Amino acid sequence: MNMKFIIVGRNVEVTPGLKAAVEDKIGKLEKYFTPDTEAHVTLSVEKDRQKIEVTIPVKGSIIRSEQVSSDMYVSIDLVQEIIERQLKKYKTKLVDREQDAVSFSKMFVENDYMEDEEIKIVRTKKFDIKPMYPEDACIQMELLGHSFFVFNNADTGEVNVVYKRKGDTYGLIEPED
Repeated sequence: MNMKFIIVGRNVEVTPGLKAAVEDKIGKLEKYFTPDTEAHVTLSVEKDRQKIEVTIPVKGSIIRSEQVSSDMYVSIDLVQEIIERQLKKYKTKLVDREQDAVSFSKMFVENDYMEDEEIKIVRTKKFDIKPMYPEDACIQMELLGHSFFVFNNADTGEVNVVYKRKGDTYGLIEPED
């Protein structure tokens, strides 16, 4: 096996069985990458939520997916399928930039996957970005029934985004200085 695995457990012991399942399933992805590609895998358990997060750094981008189910083995299966789908879907975007092709195997670079899920922007909205405080932006977002809201932060004068997170909490995205 050419892929390198860094497997970490949070609130869960990485048993030989889990380690084998991760290496077996995620190892199926190695045909897409050059040898020695690292897969960073975090397994975590919260109540009945068995979550796997996989991050594969490649030149120019990061391939990342997380899946949750009530069974860690199911989560591992799902994450492998999703990453495979992401790779095929974005292949042209990932490999078009010649220099980025160095992270991927010849098989992946030369294979023509169906471009059935091309990204299409189907609607463009223009709206006035009003200055407001993040808390007010959250209220505005809730009133609109949206999962995110773009606004001009009255504190900083920067364009920010608030978004809904799981468990009825909110996140704020602001530009780096």
